[in-house]
Amino acid sequence: MHTDLWNHALALYARPGVEAACLALQAQGGDVCLLLCATWLQARGVAVLAERAQALREVAEPWQREIVTPLRSLRQQWRAAAQGDAQLAALREQVKGLELQAEKALLERLQDRALQWPAGSREPTDDWLARLAPDQGRHHDALDQLRVAAAALQDAEDGA
Repeated sequence: MHTDLWNHALALYARPGVEAACLALQAQGGDVCLLLCATWLQARGVAVLAERAQALREVAEPWQREIVTPLRSLRQQWRAAAQGDAQLAALREQVKGLELQAEKALLERLQDRALQWPAGSREPTDDWLARLAPDQGRHHDALDQLRVAAAALQDAEDGA
């Protein structure tokens, strides 16, 4: 298993269908970083508690609102204009890089918060994805796709 959240997120996001599932859940109001963190916590066997889910939201929400979302909005606003403007296209790529760095920083913040909680719990671990998914996405096929991909990644890493 990947020991850190960033490498887990990279490995999971690279699996077939995960990017599309994450974007579909993002369109439903989901925070992709929180969802990737959920799969990491599930794989580590960290027990789901309401106060833990809330603590993760308290880390993620201001960072998403104040840092990631403005960068994403700017990048998306420039999409059409950048197709015919090489200089703007280059700037747009730089903004995209900043957006990725901001998401990595958020994953690091989420990991720092979550490392306080014991892994390998013998308590039922419940379902982190269900707890951190947006209300509109709880019954979306994309959530099931993400859950299946995360389980397959875990099986591959465990050598199953």
